[in-house]
Amino acid sequence: MSDSAIDPRAGSAPLSASVADFSEVKDWIALLKPRVMTLVVFTGWIGMLLAPGHLHPVLAATAILCIAIAAGAAGAINMWYDRDIDAVMRRTAKRPIPAGRIQPNAALSYGIFLAIASVAVMGLATNWVAGAALAASIAFYVFIYTMWLKRRTPQNIVIGGAAGAFPPVIGWAAVTGHIGIEPLVLFAIVFFWTPPHFWALSLWAHEDYQRAGVPMLPVVAGAKETRRQVMIYTILLAPIGMLPWFLGFAGLAYGLVSAALGLGFLYYAWGVLRDAQDEQGRSLTNDRPARLAFRFSLIHLAALFAMLALERLWFTP
Repeated sequence: MSDSAIDPRAGSAPLSASVADFSEVKDWIALLKPRVMTLVVFTGWIGMLLAPGHLHPVLAATAILCIAIAAGAAGAINMWYDRDIDAVMRRTAKRPIPAGRIQPNAALSYGIFLAIASVAVMGLATNWVAGAALAASIAFYVFIYTMWLKRRTPQNIVIGGAAGAFPPVIGWAAVTGHIGIEPLVLFAIVFFWTPPHFWALSLWAHEDYQRAGVPMLPVVAGAKETRRQVMIYTILLAPIGMLPWFLGFAGLAYGLVSAALGLGFLYYAWGVLRDAQDEQGRSLTNDRPARLAFRFSLIHLAALFAMLALERLWFTP
């Protein structure tokens, strides 16, 4: 009788190796910030969908893949640079680099390679206007937001939000070879959506930022001022969200949905502003209104862009 027939541990080594290999793959994927990538890909696709003209399906898929890889590359470089503060924040301490599962230099090389490859393929597959816009989005996220703004000013999210607003512009340029008013309006929607979205999050995650020394608005200006800023930016966002209808490149259905979503976001922002607080402006409800506003903000942006897609696919002759 063979040893494997009587040894219950036989065959366990290959299985353990497979599990370890899969875990390592998951870590390399995690470096790309796949949840952020999903939103980037979606808004980039909407930019392509709304653009006049036609792009071969293979080239369109290539352009979307380049946008996704570029976003992931920026995320990997961000994790490399922020590995020190990630290690002291509870919600990021288990990321691959601070947890010691991926070496910093390997992560940096990975990010740089993917960034260069995504821009090169985008330029060759579509046009160099799209390639340049893609390169600008990576550079803005890495150098302007991550390395310059994030640790220096509470306006990091406001200015840095431009990085996440590039995808519709890139998608439009991939089809047309130029940048028009329509993608800039989509850029503005994402740009003005970013502060109330992230500041709602920061209200209930401010201890992490404080521990890491990141000057997010609640840490520097306090919770009360952050609530006021969430309200101000949501007021600005509501009419901006309706601009596609006002400017005529979206229909009445989008106009009605965007108005309803804008009012919904205002309702949740008002709840954040009026949250029961102590004398220092700290929430007495465990920041429940901020958590609700953060969740609604995700629905708000996704629904706005989804409505643009539905109108184009179903209602355009």
